[in-house]
Amino acid sequence: MIHCTGKPIGELRTLRMYENFILEMEWRHLQPKGNAGLFVWADAYTAKGVPFHRGVEVQILDGREGAGHTSDGDIFPIHGAKMTPLNGRGGSRAFPTEKRSKPSPQWNHYRVVCNNGEISLAVNGKVVTRGKAASPRKGYICLESEGSPVQFRNLKIKELPSTNPKPEEIAKAESGFHSLYNGIDLAGWRGKGWTANDWRLTTKGGSPLRTEKKFTSYVMFVDFRGNGIEAPLELPNVGALGELKNLSKGWNRVRVTRRLGESIIELNGKVVSHFKLCESGPLKSGPFILNPKVATQFANIFVKELK
Repeated sequence: MIHCTGKPIGELRTLRMYENFILEMEWRHLQPKGNAGLFVWADAYTAKGVPFHRGVEVQILDGREGAGHTSDGDIFPIHGAKMTPLNGRGGSRAFPTEKRSKPSPQWNHYRVVCNNGEISLAVNGKVVTRGKAASPRKGYICLESEGSPVQFRNLKIKELPSTNPKPEEIAKAESGFHSLYNGIDLAGWRGKGWTANDWRLTTKGGSPLRTEKKFTSYVMFVDFRGNGIEAPLELPNVGALGELKNLSKGWNRVRVTRRLGESIIELNGKVVSHFKLCESGPLKSGPFILNPKVATQFANIFVKELK
């Protein structure tokens, strides 16, 4: 059995991608009104400014009903994914045709069939929710933690023959990054005036936060939102990023590649700086420093060290 406390908000994902398959599992919420989910065809890493992956979510919800959601097995694309619902209500969410979920703390059985961009969900023995034309239609499978304790057991999968998805229908693959923030505390960091706020690191500004580990050659990316004027980062062998044009007052994602002879800075998916450098000696090692002057939130801090 997989037991999840619900904190921090985030996902546990498979090591490899799956395309067409039948997945069976049992789940139960340990408290009423609990929230969790199953993601299919998901990207390897979280989308900008959120603790969730782009993909298609099969909702795992207890006792929460509203005009836009149910607790009986909704299916919907999130954070840039696409899907056409069957039994929709005008948006991209597919709604179940009947109520079959058992309330907390009883166990529920899900059978999810994903094939050629089509998805169906059987809740406790009967298909109730369907969608089609999903993109991506090949990717990772994730179990979602979203604030409340939940348990999963008897996870089984049967893979089906490939239907040869197009490159644009395949999720973004694992590429060697690991997270520098665990969502629980400031382990691995040094500094004062900072708060571990679930999936976000927050500060009122004016005091830097440094990684305990030092880096030399690397690719890193981080999401932040603050005053929309400057990128509050100081990176080894790059220095302070400072002002970057076209920063959003919402969430921004900065990605920096630094290796001997090359420095690349990307902002929200676009290259804003690319230098070829004449360097003969080794690069110096140093920490990543978060150093905003105003109240700022950070999330999704990932790094891949280069040789």
